[in-house]
Amino acid sequence: MKKIAITKKNAALAAAAVVGGAALAWVSAATPPQAAEPAAEARQKAMLTVTASRPQSGQWPVALSANGGIFAWQEAVIGSELSGLRLAEVGVNVGDHVKAGQILARFDPATVAADVEQKEAALEEARSALAEAQSNVARTEPLAASGLVSAQQMTQYTTAARSGKARVASAQAALRSAQVRLRQTEVRAPDDGVISVRSATLGSVAPQGQELFRLIRQNRLEWRAEVPGSDLRRIKPGQAVTLIVAGGASLAGKVRMVGPTLDPNTRNGLVYIDLPVSPEVQAGLFARGQFEIGQAPALTVQQSAVVMRDGYGYVFKVDKDEKVSQTRVSLGRRVGERVELLAGVGADALLVDQGAGFLADGDVVKVAAGSAAPGRARPGSPEPVESEPKLARASTISR
Repeated sequence: MKKIAITKKNAALAAAAVVGGAALAWVSAATPPQAAEPAAEARQKAMLTVTASRPQSGQWPVALSANGGIFAWQEAVIGSELSGLRLAEVGVNVGDHVKAGQILARFDPATVAADVEQKEAALEEARSALAEAQSNVARTEPLAASGLVSAQQMTQYTTAARSGKARVASAQAALRSAQVRLRQTEVRAPDDGVISVRSATLGSVAPQGQELFRLIRQNRLEWRAEVPGSDLRRIKPGQAVTLIVAGGASLAGKVRMVGPTLDPNTRNGLVYIDLPVSPEVQAGLFARGQFEIGQAPALTVQQSAVVMRDGYGYVFKVDKDEKVSQTRVSLGRRVGERVELLAGVGADALLVDQGAGFLADGDVVKVAAGSAAPGRARPGSPEPVESEPKLARASTISR
């Protein structure tokens, strides 16, 4: 009986323990967990250290963008001035730099040289006939005065002398023509420049007028920009232009002339820009550029302060508690490493400029020492003051 009593007592204790545990579990479930300390959570989120600054105000260039092709300023076509002659020598090739008067090719001069010799002989013959006629006139003039020679005979001698002068003049003109043709057997450059096209083939017989070479005069190139007609009035000769060609090379040019007419289909006009000689530029390239047409005030930030998300630009403003808020902004011009803010924030906003790409709206950050920070009291200051960033001079497009 005693053993049975002890067993019942143990069972009662076990039941009491189960009931107590259930009650404790119910109390624990009913009691909400203790919230984490706000300060600890803030410290955990503030592990990302960033730099911050305020937007800068300054004068920025106002630019007008355009596209167009690069062409030769003037391209000279050098052709054959003779016909029926064999091309005996070709001295240049595409890309060669030539000087004015330099021989580019030669035709076989044998036929023309023989013609020159024939014309020289004809001239000598005409001169001899003229000398004889003039001698007859000089000899018969005294006799005509005394009546020993008739007037008719004297007229014949005088006419023969005049005809002799005419034949000499004709022979001289024929000789000069043959000499010109002889010089034309040497094809010479009309100006300094670069050979852009070569059609001359050694040994070929070129007809008169056939193109042999093309020459970019003075190796000058120009950019022909297509500009909407409504913007042409804003462009004047002498304005600076910054050109970006294939490969990213930048080139400075100057407006030479604004086209007087518009394309009736596109309503665009051509603007002709002189370009300096550069190995980065070749005729036929497509390029884009900007015309500097003035300056205007701009509010700018570093490009690293702008985060592009879903096709829009955002910046992160830092409040007094060092918590950031994501703010959408409208972007404008870009010059160097800075970008213009058109709307979204003011000049007094403190923005994250390094590390913005790692942030989300509401994050708590730690602003690095030396950055502008709101509500930071300087040592010895009776009240908090805001550090103001130095305003750098607004950069402009290089001329």
